[in-house]
Amino acid sequence: MTLTLPNPVASYLAAEKAKDADRLALCFAENALVHDEGHDYRGVDAIRTWKRDADAKYQYVLEPLDASVSGQRVKLRARLTGNFPGSPVELDHTFTLANDKITSLEIG
Repeated sequence: MTLTLPNPVASYLAAEKAKDADRLALCFAENALVHDEGHDYRGVDAIRTWKRDADAKYQYVLEPLDASVSGQRVKLRARLTGNFPGSPVELDHTFTLANDKITSLEIG
């Protein structure tokens, strides 16, 4: 399936697929916030560390299923399959964008 997504989200998904935490972190604004598994990660360095830790812990693959764009907000539904209880699972990824960067991402 081909989804038409704003550049920051498309870049995020490409970095996610490549498992490249450095490239993924560059998709975010300097003071961006990621909320995942009940924790907040603020700033590019914290987001890079979150991504590296998640990849090491779960060894998962993310498959985008559907997306909707409303202004500066993108809601992406994705299936995650990997080394974690309950795999596979479908999760919503809600991105907020500004100035061609991701300013927040909530996964749940």
